[in-house]
Amino acid sequence: MAVQPIRLFGDPILRKPAVEVTDFDKELRTLVADLTDTMLAAPGAGLAAPQIGVGLRVFTYHVEGTVGHLVNPTLELSQETQDGLEGCLSIPDMTWECLRALSVVAHGFDMHGEPVTIHGSDYLARAIQHETDHLDGVLFVDRLDTETRKAAMRAIREAEWFGLDKPTVKVSPHPMNGFGI
Repeated sequence: MAVQPIRLFGDPILRKPAVEVTDFDKELRTLVADLTDTMLAAPGAGLAAPQIGVGLRVFTYHVEGTVGHLVNPTLELSQETQDGLEGCLSIPDMTWECLRALSVVAHGFDMHGEPVTIHGSDYLARAIQHETDHLDGVLFVDRLDTETRKAAMRAIREAEWFGLDKPTVKVSPHPMNGFGI
């Protein structure tokens, strides 16, 4: 459909929890197409609706050649964890080590309202957790350990793309400090 501008760190919509989708209609199909086109053009491993300014619980992913989407996701996380580099299209050109569950079972719906279950591990699990966090108003920098998060925030404030406007929320309003809530 159309590539949309990606909202950057500091945009208030990135900190606002998205609302559940109730209408599985043409507008939702257009949103999924726009998310997919934008994600592939970026390119990225995933993109959540708030990242293009839409406050709905929808994300797309592109991992290991598979492109998909999930509406109204709920996650079951493994107790086993993985530590790995993570980045975000809303925090361009920056990556940090981030702790995540090693595997995930994601339940939700496709754009037609049909139930979907995705079993993901490793990179797919990381992408699903990252995108679902976006739907909850959480950014991956919120999950970094305290010292790394301080360094990340300093780097973000100094980034060329950060611009003149200061972010509405500099530190996460979510008390998670690492893995889990």
